[in-house]
Amino acid sequence: MTEITAALVKQLRDRTGAGMMDCKKALVETQANFEAAVDWLRTKGLAAAVKKAGRTTAEGLVAVSLSEDGRTGTIVEVNSETDFVARNEAFCAYTKAVSSLAQQAQGDVQKLSTLPYGNGRTVAEELTQLISVIGENLSLRRTAILSVQEGAVFSYVHASQEPGLGRIGILVGITSSLPREKLALLGKQLAMHIAASAPQAISITDLPQEVVAKERAVLTEQTRSSGKSEEIIAKMVEGRLRKFYEDVVLLEQPFVIDMDRRVKQVLAEAEKTLGGSLTLSGFVRFTLGEGVEKTETNFAAEVAAQLRT
Repeated sequence: MTEITAALVKQLRDRTGAGMMDCKKALVETQANFEAAVDWLRTKGLAAAVKKAGRTTAEGLVAVSLSEDGRTGTIVEVNSETDFVARNEAFCAYTKAVSSLAQQAQGDVQKLSTLPYGNGRTVAEELTQLISVIGENLSLRRTAILSVQEGAVFSYVHASQEPGLGRIGILVGITSSLPREKLALLGKQLAMHIAASAPQAISITDLPQEVVAKERAVLTEQTRSSGKSEEIIAKMVEGRLRKFYEDVVLLEQPFVIDMDRRVKQVLAEAEKTLGGSLTLSGFVRFTLGEGVEKTETNFAAEVAAQLRT
C-alpha cells in the first residue's frame, strides 16, 4: 500500500478542495489509492466545493465581536453567492464563530484561515466543508482589529438579522480614562453615525495627500470654467474643499443625530458633560460586498446548465 504522506494529503486537497482531515480519511479508507480517494470524497459530497470556486460571492454577512475587557474589537466578512444563504443557520454560526476567533489573527485574514476551528479542522477547512453542505461558493474575505490601551471599543451592526451579524459592521475606538459605562451611549451613537455617513478618515490630516490633491485638481478644473481670476478661483476651491471635508472627514461631518452640530463639537461637549478627556482613536467600517464586482447571471440558463450536469 502506498504510504499516506503529508504531500499526498495536500495533493488530494488541491485536487478536490476538501479539508485536510477529510482527505486523510479518504486515503485511509481507500488504502492510499489516489483516484479512489477522489471518488470517495465525491460520494460523501466533500469534493463538491471545488466546483463552486470562481463563482462571485458578494452576499453574506459581516460580524463583529468585542473582547471581554471591551478594549478590542474584531470584524470579519464572510461572503456567499446569494442572500438566501446568508440566513442559513449553519452559515450564521460559522460567521459568528470566526469573528470570535479573529482577535488571534490580528487583522490577517490568511492567518485567520489557518487557525483551529475547534473540531479538528482549520477555519479554511471548515469553510470548505460548509461549501459542500450548502452548495454555494463561500469565501472568508477580510478581517480587521481595533484596540485601545485605555478607554473602550464599541460596535454597531446595521441591518442586523441577529446580534453581531448584519450587512454593515462598525468598530469605533474611544481613548479615555473614563469608565466604559460612561462612554457607552456616545460610543453607540458614533458607531451609528459612521454606519450612516461612511467617513474616509477621522481628521483632515488623516486623509491621504493624494486624495486631497486629486480633489483639489478636479475642483480647480471645474472652477476655471467660470472665467474668474486665479485668485478668485483659489478661494472658491478652498471653499469647496471645506464642503468635501464635511462629506468624508469624521470630525468635520454633521452629526447624524443632530445635524446642527459637527462630530468634533459633540466630542468637545461630551468631555464637559462626562467630566473627562476623550479622543477618537480609530474606526473600521465594513459594508457587505463593497468592491466586489457582481456578475449578472441568466437564471434560466444557469438552471438549464445544472440540469445537464
